Amino acid sequence: MNAFQRLLAGEALRHRDFRFLLSGAAASQLGSQVTLVALPLAAVLVLNASPLQVGLLTAAETAAFLLVGLPAGAWVDRMRKLPVLIRADVVRCLAVGSVPAAAAAGVLTMVQLYVVALVTGVATVFFDVAHQSFLPRLLPQRQLVEGNGALETVRSTAQVAGPGLGGGLVQLLGAPLAIVADAIGYLTSALLLLRIRVQESRPEPAPDRSLRADIAEGVSFVLRHPLLRIIAVTTAGSNFFSALLAAVQTVFWVRVLSLSPGTIGLLLSVSAVGGLAGALCAGPLAAKVGQGRLIWLSIAVSSPFAVLWPLSAGSTGAVLFGAGSAVALFGAVVYNVAQVSFRQTICPPALLGRMNATMRFLVWGTMPLGALAGGAIAAAAGPRTALWVCAAGFLAVPVPVLLSPLRRMRDLPTGDATESESAAEGAYASEIASTSVTGRVAESAYATEAGHLTETRSVGTGGSVADNPGVNSGQRVDGRTGEPDVEPASVPPAR
Repeated sequence: MNAFQRLLAGEALRHRDFRFLLSGAAASQLGSQVTLVALPLAAVLVLNASPLQVGLLTAAETAAFLLVGLPAGAWVDRMRKLPVLIRADVVRCLAVGSVPAAAAAGVLTMVQLYVVALVTGVATVFFDVAHQSFLPRLLPQRQLVEGNGALETVRSTAQVAGPGLGGGLVQLLGAPLAIVADAIGYLTSALLLLRIRVQESRPEPAPDRSLRADIAEGVSFVLRHPLLRIIAVTTAGSNFFSALLAAVQTVFWVRVLSLSPGTIGLLLSVSAVGGLAGALCAGPLAAKVGQGRLIWLSIAVSSPFAVLWPLSAGSTGAVLFGAGSAVALFGAVVYNVAQVSFRQTICPPALLGRMNATMRFLVWGTMPLGALAGGAIAAAAGPRTALWVCAAGFLAVPVPVLLSPLRRMRDLPTGDATESESAAEGAYASEIASTSVTGRVAESAYATEAGHLTETRSVGTGGSVADNPGVNSGQRVDGRTGEPDVEPASVPPAR
Protein backbone atom coordinates (compact mmCIF):
# COMPACT_ATOMS: atom_id res chain seq x y z
CA MET A 1 0.00 0.00 0.00
CA ASN A 2 1.53 3.33 -1.07
CA ALA A 3 1.32 6.61 0.83
CA PHE A 4 -1.72 7.87 -1.12
CA GLN A 5 -3.63 4.62 -0.55
CA ARG A 6 -2.79 4.78 3.17
CA LEU A 7 -4.19 8.28 3.26
CA LEU A 8 -7.49 7.21 1.67
CA ALA A 9 -7.75 4.24 4.01
CA GLY A 10 -7.00 6.30 7.13
CA GLU A 11 -9.37 6.81 10.02
CA ALA A 12 -9.63 10.59 9.61
CA LEU A 13 -11.59 10.33 6.35
CA ARG A 14 -14.25 8.26 8.09
CA HIS A 15 -15.36 11.41 9.92
CA ARG A 16 -18.19 13.11 8.01
CA ASP A 17 -17.39 16.60 9.28
CA PHE A 18 -13.71 16.23 8.45
CA ARG A 19 -14.61 15.28 4.88
CA PHE A 20 -16.51 18.58 4.51
CA LEU A 21 -13.56 20.47 5.98
CA LEU A 22 -11.25 18.73 3.52
CA SER A 23 -13.55 19.39 0.56
CA GLY A 24 -13.77 23.07 1.44
CA ALA A 25 -9.99 23.25 1.61
CA ALA A 26 -9.78 21.64 -1.85
CA ALA A 27 -12.15 24.20 -3.40
CA SER A 28 -10.48 27.24 -1.89
CA GLN A 29 -6.95 25.99 -2.53
CA LEU A 30 -7.57 25.42 -6.23
CA GLY A 31 -8.92 28.94 -6.66
CA SER A 32 -6.07 30.36 -4.61
CA GLN A 33 -3.50 28.76 -6.88
CA VAL A 34 -5.07 30.52 -9.86
CA THR A 35 -4.62 33.83 -8.05
CA LEU A 36 -1.04 32.81 -7.24
CA VAL A 37 -0.38 33.27 -10.95
CA ALA A 38 -2.95 35.95 -11.80
CA LEU A 39 -2.54 38.56 -9.03
CA PRO A 40 1.15 39.39 -9.50
CA LEU A 41 0.71 39.19 -13.28
CA ALA A 42 -2.15 41.69 -13.04
CA ALA A 43 0.25 44.06 -11.28
CA VAL A 44 3.20 43.47 -13.62
CA LEU A 45 1.49 43.08 -17.00
CA VAL A 46 -1.71 45.13 -16.66
CA LEU A 47 -0.64 47.90 -14.28
CA ASN A 48 3.10 47.84 -15.19
CA ALA A 49 4.11 47.66 -11.52
CA SER A 50 7.74 48.24 -10.52
CA PRO A 51 9.68 45.70 -8.42
CA LEU A 52 9.11 47.87 -5.35
CA GLN A 53 5.35 47.98 -6.00
CA VAL A 54 5.25 44.19 -6.31
CA GLY A 55 7.14 44.00 -3.03
CA LEU A 56 4.57 46.29 -1.41
CA LEU A 57 1.76 44.09 -2.74
CA THR A 58 3.36 41.00 -1.24
CA ALA A 59 3.90 42.87 2.04
CA ALA A 60 0.25 43.93 2.12
CA GLU A 61 -0.83 40.27 1.90
CA THR A 62 1.04 39.40 5.09
CA ALA A 63 0.94 42.68 7.04
CA ALA A 64 -2.20 41.54 8.87
CA PHE A 65 -0.18 39.03 10.88
CA LEU A 66 1.71 41.95 12.40
CA LEU A 67 -1.37 44.16 12.80
CA VAL A 68 -3.90 41.75 14.32
CA GLY A 69 -2.01 38.48 14.72
CA LEU A 70 -1.79 38.46 18.52
CA PRO A 71 -5.26 39.78 19.46
CA ALA A 72 -6.83 37.47 16.85
CA GLY A 73 -5.75 34.43 18.88
CA ALA A 74 -7.29 35.76 22.07
CA TRP A 75 -10.51 36.69 20.26
CA VAL A 76 -10.76 33.31 18.55
CA ASP A 77 -10.29 31.50 21.87
CA ARG A 78 -13.42 33.33 23.05
CA MET A 79 -15.50 32.36 19.99
CA ARG A 80 -16.92 29.27 18.35
CA LYS A 81 -14.44 28.36 15.62
CA LEU A 82 -16.73 27.25 12.77
CA PRO A 83 -18.59 30.59 12.38
CA VAL A 84 -15.21 32.36 12.24
CA LEU A 85 -14.12 30.11 9.36
CA ILE A 86 -17.32 30.70 7.39
CA ARG A 87 -17.29 34.49 7.83
CA ALA A 88 -13.63 34.69 6.84
CA ASP A 89 -14.34 32.79 3.62
CA VAL A 90 -17.22 35.15 2.77
CA VAL A 91 -15.07 38.25 3.36
CA ARG A 92 -12.29 36.85 1.19
CA CYS A 93 -14.76 35.95 -1.57
CA LEU A 94 -16.05 39.53 -1.71
CA ALA A 95 -12.55 41.04 -1.54
CA VAL A 96 -10.96 39.05 -4.36
CA GLY A 97 -14.17 39.22 -6.38
CA SER A 98 -13.82 43.02 -6.51
CA VAL A 99 -10.67 42.69 -8.67
CA PRO A 100 -12.29 41.21 -11.80
CA ALA A 101 -15.28 43.53 -11.27
CA ALA A 102 -13.04 46.60 -11.24
CA ALA A 103 -11.05 45.34 -14.22
CA ALA A 104 -14.25 44.84 -16.24
CA ALA A 105 -15.25 48.43 -15.40
CA GLY A 106 -11.80 49.72 -16.35
CA VAL A 107 -11.02 51.18 -12.92
CA LEU A 108 -8.50 48.68 -11.50
CA THR A 109 -5.53 50.33 -9.72
CA MET A 110 -2.57 49.27 -7.61
CA VAL A 111 -4.24 50.93 -4.61
CA GLN A 112 -7.18 48.54 -4.96
CA LEU A 113 -4.81 45.56 -5.15
CA TYR A 114 -3.12 46.74 -1.95
CA VAL A 115 -6.47 47.09 -0.17
CA VAL A 116 -7.70 43.70 -1.39
CA ALA A 117 -4.45 42.07 -0.25
CA LEU A 118 -4.72 43.69 3.20
CA VAL A 119 -8.41 42.84 3.73
CA THR A 120 -7.87 39.28 2.55
CA GLY A 121 -4.87 39.03 4.86
CA VAL A 122 -6.87 40.11 7.92
CA ALA A 123 -9.59 37.56 7.14
CA THR A 124 -6.88 34.94 6.61
CA VAL A 125 -5.40 35.62 10.06
CA PHE A 126 -8.72 34.76 11.70
CA PHE A 127 -9.30 31.81 9.36
CA ASP A 128 -5.89 30.27 9.99
CA VAL A 129 -5.98 30.66 13.76
CA ALA A 130 -9.52 29.24 13.94
CA HIS A 131 -8.71 26.44 11.48
CA GLN A 132 -5.71 25.13 13.38
CA SER A 133 -7.73 25.32 16.60
CA PHE A 134 -10.83 23.69 15.06
CA LEU A 135 -9.19 20.53 13.70
CA PRO A 136 -8.50 19.07 17.20
CA ARG A 137 -12.26 19.41 17.85
CA LEU A 138 -13.06 17.23 14.83
CA LEU A 139 -10.40 14.54 15.23
CA PRO A 140 -8.92 12.71 18.24
CA GLN A 141 -5.31 13.47 19.06
CA ARG A 142 -3.99 10.24 17.52
CA GLN A 143 -5.46 11.24 14.13
CA LEU A 144 -4.17 14.83 14.02
CA VAL A 145 -1.09 14.13 11.93
CA GLU A 146 -3.15 12.00 9.55
CA GLY A 147 -5.74 14.78 9.28
CA ASN A 148 -3.09 17.45 8.78
CA GLY A 149 -1.48 15.20 6.17
CA ALA A 150 -4.75 14.90 4.26
CA LEU A 151 -5.18 18.67 4.28
CA GLU A 152 -1.63 19.17 3.09
CA THR A 153 -2.10 16.57 0.33
CA VAL A 154 -5.12 18.53 -0.90
CA ARG A 155 -3.12 21.75 -0.82
CA SER A 156 -0.18 20.19 -2.62
CA THR A 157 -2.45 18.66 -5.28
CA ALA A 158 -4.00 22.09 -5.86
CA GLN A 159 -0.49 23.51 -6.21
CA VAL A 160 0.13 21.04 -9.03
CA ALA A 161 -3.15 21.61 -10.92
CA GLY A 162 -3.99 25.23 -10.03
CA PRO A 163 -1.07 27.25 -11.49
CA GLY A 164 -1.34 25.52 -14.88
CA LEU A 165 -5.05 26.31 -14.91
CA GLY A 166 -4.28 29.84 -13.78
CA GLY A 167 -1.72 30.40 -16.53
CA GLY A 168 -4.20 29.19 -19.13
CA LEU A 169 -6.96 31.44 -17.78
CA VAL A 170 -4.62 34.44 -17.74
CA GLN A 171 -3.75 33.92 -21.40
CA LEU A 172 -7.41 33.35 -22.29
CA LEU A 173 -9.18 35.97 -20.14
CA GLY A 174 -6.45 38.25 -18.84
CA ALA A 175 -4.99 38.29 -15.33
CA PRO A 176 -7.73 40.24 -13.48
CA LEU A 177 -10.66 38.20 -14.83
CA ALA A 178 -8.89 34.90 -14.03
CA ILE A 179 -9.12 35.81 -10.33
CA VAL A 180 -12.88 35.11 -10.40
CA ALA A 181 -11.90 31.44 -9.89
CA ASP A 182 -10.55 32.34 -6.44
CA ALA A 183 -13.80 34.07 -5.44
CA ILE A 184 -15.74 30.96 -6.49
CA GLY A 185 -13.36 28.79 -4.44
CA TYR A 186 -13.89 30.81 -1.26
CA LEU A 187 -17.68 30.77 -1.75
CA THR A 188 -17.68 26.99 -2.28
CA SER A 189 -15.56 26.53 0.84
CA ALA A 190 -18.03 28.57 2.93
CA LEU A 191 -20.98 26.53 1.64
CA LEU A 192 -19.23 23.24 2.47
CA LEU A 193 -18.28 24.44 5.96
CA LEU A 194 -21.97 25.19 6.58
CA ARG A 195 -22.62 21.43 6.28
CA ILE A 196 -20.43 20.59 9.30
CA ARG A 197 -22.60 19.44 12.21
CA VAL A 198 -20.16 19.40 15.12
CA GLN A 199 -21.59 21.19 18.13
CA GLU A 200 -19.36 23.83 19.67
CA SER A 201 -20.08 25.45 22.97
CA ARG A 202 -19.14 29.09 23.27
CA PRO A 203 -15.94 29.32 25.35
CA GLU A 204 -16.46 31.08 28.65
CA PRO A 205 -13.55 33.41 29.45
CA ALA A 206 -12.57 33.70 33.05
CA PRO A 207 -14.41 36.72 34.52
CA ASP A 208 -11.20 38.25 35.83
CA ARG A 209 -9.26 37.82 32.56
CA SER A 210 -8.52 40.74 30.24
CA LEU A 211 -7.67 40.52 26.55
CA ARG A 212 -4.13 41.63 27.35
CA ALA A 213 -3.74 38.86 29.93
CA ASP A 214 -4.99 36.26 27.44
CA ILE A 215 -2.52 37.45 24.80
CA ALA A 216 0.32 37.40 27.33
CA GLU A 217 -0.51 33.82 28.30
CA GLY A 218 -0.23 32.67 24.69
CA VAL A 219 3.05 34.50 24.16
CA SER A 220 4.45 33.12 27.40
CA PHE A 221 3.54 29.54 26.48
CA VAL A 222 5.44 29.76 23.19
CA LEU A 223 8.49 31.66 24.42
CA ARG A 224 8.98 29.50 27.54
CA HIS A 225 8.83 26.20 25.64
CA PRO A 226 12.36 25.34 24.41
CA LEU A 227 11.27 23.44 21.30
CA LEU A 228 8.58 25.92 20.27
CA ARG A 229 11.12 28.74 20.57
CA ILE A 230 13.50 27.00 18.17
CA ILE A 231 10.70 26.17 15.73
CA ALA A 232 9.53 29.80 15.82
CA VAL A 233 13.02 31.18 15.08
CA THR A 234 13.62 28.72 12.24
CA THR A 235 10.24 29.25 10.64
CA ALA A 236 10.46 33.01 10.95
CA GLY A 237 13.75 33.02 9.06
CA SER A 238 12.40 30.73 6.38
CA ASN A 239 9.32 32.87 5.89
CA PHE A 240 11.35 36.08 5.67
CA PHE A 241 13.33 34.74 2.72
CA SER A 242 10.26 33.05 1.22
CA ALA A 243 8.51 36.42 1.12
CA LEU A 244 11.63 37.96 -0.41
CA LEU A 245 11.41 35.32 -3.12
CA ALA A 246 7.68 35.92 -3.64
CA ALA A 247 8.26 39.63 -4.13
CA VAL A 248 10.95 39.09 -6.77
CA GLN A 249 10.13 35.94 -8.71
CA THR A 250 7.33 37.21 -10.97
CA VAL A 251 9.44 40.20 -12.04
CA PHE A 252 12.38 37.83 -12.64
CA TRP A 253 10.29 35.42 -14.72
CA VAL A 254 8.67 38.11 -16.87
CA ARG A 255 11.50 40.64 -17.31
CA VAL A 256 14.66 38.49 -17.05
CA LEU A 257 13.63 35.02 -18.29
CA SER A 258 10.88 36.42 -20.59
CA LEU A 259 8.41 33.68 -19.66
CA SER A 260 4.78 33.82 -20.84
CA PRO A 261 1.84 33.51 -18.38
CA GLY A 262 1.22 29.94 -19.58
CA THR A 263 4.85 28.97 -19.02
CA ILE A 264 4.82 30.57 -15.57
CA GLY A 265 1.73 28.55 -14.65
CA LEU A 266 3.37 25.36 -15.92
CA LEU A 267 6.55 26.17 -13.98
CA LEU A 268 4.60 26.56 -10.75
CA SER A 269 2.63 23.36 -11.37
CA VAL A 270 5.75 21.30 -12.03
CA SER A 271 7.45 22.81 -8.97
CA ALA A 272 4.45 21.90 -6.84
CA VAL A 273 4.97 18.21 -7.57
CA GLY A 274 7.67 18.41 -4.92
CA GLY A 275 5.12 19.57 -2.36
CA LEU A 276 2.71 16.77 -3.28
CA ALA A 277 5.51 14.23 -2.93
CA GLY A 278 6.36 15.69 0.47
CA ALA A 279 2.75 15.40 1.62
CA LEU A 280 2.57 11.75 0.60
CA CYS A 281 6.01 10.83 1.98
CA ALA A 282 5.93 12.73 5.27
CA GLY A 283 4.20 9.97 7.22
CA PRO A 284 6.43 7.10 6.13
CA LEU A 285 9.52 9.30 6.60
CA ALA A 286 8.47 10.23 10.13
CA ALA A 287 7.90 6.58 10.98
CA LYS A 288 11.33 5.66 9.64
CA VAL A 289 13.57 8.45 10.94
CA GLY A 290 11.44 9.93 13.74
CA GLN A 291 9.38 13.12 13.94
CA GLY A 292 12.08 15.05 15.77
CA ARG A 293 14.78 14.21 13.24
CA LEU A 294 12.44 14.91 10.36
CA ILE A 295 12.02 18.56 11.37
CA TRP A 296 15.71 19.39 10.96
CA LEU A 297 16.53 16.90 8.20
CA SER A 298 13.77 18.22 5.93
CA ILE A 299 15.14 21.76 5.82
CA ALA A 300 18.84 20.92 6.08
CA VAL A 301 18.66 18.75 2.96
CA SER A 302 16.33 20.96 0.89
CA SER A 303 17.62 24.49 1.64
CA PRO A 304 20.85 24.30 -0.45
CA PHE A 305 18.77 23.87 -3.62
CA ALA A 306 17.78 27.55 -3.30
CA VAL A 307 21.00 28.45 -5.14
CA LEU A 308 19.38 27.19 -8.36
CA TRP A 309 17.11 30.26 -8.41
CA PRO A 310 19.77 32.94 -9.04
CA LEU A 311 21.65 30.51 -11.32
CA SER A 312 18.62 30.28 -13.64
CA ALA A 313 19.39 31.80 -17.05
CA GLY A 314 18.89 31.25 -20.76
CA SER A 315 16.92 28.40 -22.28
CA THR A 316 17.32 26.21 -19.18
CA GLY A 317 16.40 28.96 -16.73
CA ALA A 318 12.84 27.78 -16.15
CA VAL A 319 14.03 24.19 -15.61
CA LEU A 320 16.63 25.21 -13.01
CA PHE A 321 14.19 27.48 -11.19
CA GLY A 322 11.54 24.76 -11.17
CA ALA A 323 13.96 22.13 -9.88
CA GLY A 324 15.05 24.34 -6.99
CA SER A 325 11.45 25.12 -6.12
CA ALA A 326 10.36 21.47 -6.26
CA VAL A 327 13.00 20.32 -3.78
CA ALA A 328 12.41 23.32 -1.53
CA LEU A 329 8.65 22.62 -1.53
CA PHE A 330 9.25 18.98 -0.64
CA GLY A 331 11.27 19.99 2.40
CA ALA A 332 8.82 22.73 3.42
CA VAL A 333 5.79 20.43 3.35
CA VAL A 334 7.49 17.68 5.32
CA TYR A 335 8.68 20.23 7.89
CA ASN A 336 5.22 21.75 8.17
CA VAL A 337 3.40 18.54 8.90
CA ALA A 338 5.88 17.55 11.57
CA GLN A 339 6.03 20.81 13.49
CA VAL A 340 2.36 21.84 13.24
CA SER A 341 1.18 18.41 14.41
CA PHE A 342 3.61 18.63 17.33
CA ARG A 343 2.22 22.03 18.33
CA GLN A 344 -1.37 20.80 18.22
CA THR A 345 -0.45 17.81 20.37
CA ILE A 346 1.39 19.56 23.20
CA CYS A 347 -0.83 22.62 23.62
CA PRO A 348 -3.82 22.61 26.03
CA PRO A 349 -7.11 23.02 24.09
CA ALA A 350 -7.98 26.28 25.85
CA LEU A 351 -4.70 27.81 24.65
CA LEU A 352 -4.70 26.56 21.05
CA GLY A 353 -5.96 29.79 19.48
CA ARG A 354 -3.51 31.98 21.36
CA MET A 355 -0.60 29.60 20.80
CA ASN A 356 -1.29 29.41 17.04
CA ALA A 357 -1.78 33.18 16.84
CA THR A 358 1.49 33.80 18.68
CA MET A 359 3.34 31.44 16.37
CA ARG A 360 1.77 33.06 13.33
CA PHE A 361 2.65 36.52 14.64
CA LEU A 362 6.26 35.49 15.17
CA VAL A 363 6.79 33.45 12.00
CA TRP A 364 4.51 35.17 9.49
CA GLY A 365 5.24 38.61 10.90
CA THR A 366 8.63 38.51 9.20
CA MET A 367 7.02 38.14 5.77
CA PRO A 368 6.07 41.80 5.17
CA LEU A 369 9.66 42.71 6.05
CA GLY A 370 11.01 40.10 3.64
CA ALA A 371 8.71 41.27 0.85
CA LEU A 372 9.76 44.90 1.33
CA ALA A 373 13.42 43.87 1.41
CA GLY A 374 13.01 41.87 -1.80
CA GLY A 375 11.31 44.73 -3.62
CA ALA A 376 13.93 47.23 -2.45
CA ILE A 377 16.90 45.02 -3.40
CA ALA A 378 15.41 44.20 -6.80
CA ALA A 379 14.72 47.89 -7.49
CA ALA A 380 18.25 48.91 -6.49
CA ALA A 381 20.38 46.02 -7.78
CA GLY A 382 18.11 43.89 -9.97
CA PRO A 383 16.02 40.76 -9.33
CA ARG A 384 18.92 38.32 -9.78
CA THR A 385 20.88 39.99 -6.98
CA ALA A 386 17.81 39.75 -4.77
CA LEU A 387 17.63 36.00 -5.54
CA TRP A 388 21.27 35.58 -4.47
CA VAL A 389 20.43 37.24 -1.15
CA CYS A 390 17.44 34.89 -0.85
CA ALA A 391 19.58 31.81 -1.53
CA ALA A 392 22.16 32.86 1.07
CA GLY A 393 19.36 33.30 3.58
CA PHE A 394 17.95 29.84 2.94
CA LEU A 395 21.39 28.32 3.50
CA ALA A 396 21.37 29.90 6.98
CA VAL A 397 17.79 28.90 7.89
CA PRO A 398 18.60 25.38 9.22
CA VAL A 399 21.28 26.64 11.64
CA PRO A 400 18.97 27.16 14.69
CA VAL A 401 17.51 23.63 14.57
CA LEU A 402 20.92 22.09 13.89
CA LEU A 403 22.23 23.72 17.08
CA SER A 404 19.16 22.77 19.15
CA PRO A 405 18.11 19.69 21.17
CA LEU A 406 16.01 18.60 18.18
CA ARG A 407 19.17 17.30 16.52
CA ARG A 408 19.45 14.61 19.21
CA MET A 409 15.76 13.70 19.46
CA ARG A 410 14.32 10.94 17.29
CA ASP A 411 10.73 11.54 18.42
CA LEU A 412 9.02 14.52 19.97
CA PRO A 413 7.32 14.62 23.38
CA THR A 414 3.53 14.27 23.50
CA GLY A 415 0.93 14.71 26.20
CA ASP A 416 -0.13 17.80 28.08
CA ALA A 417 1.77 21.05 27.90
CA THR A 418 3.47 20.70 31.24
CA GLU A 419 4.70 17.22 30.54
CA SER A 420 6.03 18.07 27.08
CA GLU A 421 7.69 21.23 28.29
CA SER A 422 9.50 19.29 30.99
CA ALA A 423 10.61 16.75 28.42
CA ALA A 424 11.93 19.52 26.19
CA GLU A 425 13.79 21.18 29.05
CA GLY A 426 15.30 17.81 29.90
CA ALA A 427 16.40 17.35 26.31
CA TYR A 428 18.08 20.74 26.41
CA ALA A 429 19.96 19.86 29.57
CA SER A 430 21.04 16.55 28.07
CA GLU A 431 22.21 18.35 24.95
CA ILE A 432 24.51 20.50 27.08
CA ALA A 433 25.74 17.38 28.82
CA SER A 434 26.41 15.78 25.41
CA THR A 435 24.18 12.82 26.16
CA SER A 436 21.74 11.31 23.68
CA VAL A 437 18.08 12.08 24.28
CA THR A 438 14.99 10.53 22.76
CA GLY A 439 11.55 12.00 23.37
CA ARG A 440 8.40 10.03 23.88
CA VAL A 441 7.22 8.21 20.77
CA ALA A 442 4.34 9.95 19.01
CA GLU A 443 1.10 7.99 18.78
CA SER A 444 0.55 5.94 15.63
CA ALA A 445 3.20 5.38 13.01
CA TYR A 446 1.20 6.98 10.27
CA ALA A 447 0.16 9.82 12.48
CA THR A 448 3.82 10.29 13.29
CA GLU A 449 4.22 10.92 9.59
CA ALA A 450 4.30 14.51 10.72
CA GLY A 451 5.38 16.38 7.77
CA HIS A 452 2.80 17.76 5.42
CA LEU A 453 0.93 20.70 6.78
CA THR A 454 0.52 24.30 5.44
CA GLU A 455 0.24 25.73 6.98
CA THR A 456 1.93 24.87 2.92
CA ARG A 457 -0.44 26.80 2.81
CA SER A 458 0.07 25.62 3.15
CA VAL A 459 1.42 28.70 1.42
CA GLY A 460 -0.85 30.33 0.01
CA THR A 461 -2.37 31.28 0.04
CA GLY A 462 -4.19 28.47 1.61
CA GLY A 463 -1.56 27.12 2.53
CA SER A 464 0.56 26.26 3.57
CA VAL A 465 3.91 28.55 4.94
CA ALA A 466 6.37 28.54 7.67
CA ASP A 467 5.27 27.98 10.78
CA ASN A 468 7.17 25.79 8.50
CA PRO A 469 10.20 26.61 6.50
CA GLY A 470 9.25 26.63 2.88
CA VAL A 471 10.17 28.34 -0.24
CA ASN A 472 7.67 30.73 -1.67
CA SER A 473 6.81 30.04 -5.24
CA GLY A 474 4.79 33.08 -5.56
CA GLN A 475 2.33 31.38 -3.34
CA ARG A 476 -0.24 33.63 -1.72
CA VAL A 477 -0.92 33.79 1.92
CA ASP A 478 -4.41 32.47 1.91
CA GLY A 479 -4.69 30.54 5.04
CA ARG A 480 -5.99 27.39 3.59
CA THR A 481 -4.95 24.61 5.69
CA GLY A 482 -2.58 22.12 5.38
CA GLU A 483 -1.10 25.23 6.55
CA PRO A 484 2.49 25.67 6.17
CA ASP A 485 4.23 28.17 8.25
CA VAL A 486 6.95 28.82 5.80
CA GLU A 487 6.08 30.41 2.54
CA PRO A 488 8.58 30.95 -0.27
CA ALA A 489 7.70 32.05 -3.73
CA SER A 490 7.90 28.51 -4.85
CA VAL A 491 7.47 27.07 -1.43
CA PRO A 492 4.66 27.32 1.12
CA PRO A 493 5.08 29.52 4.24
CA ALA A 494 5.84 27.75 7.40
CA ARG A 495 3.14 27.85 10.02
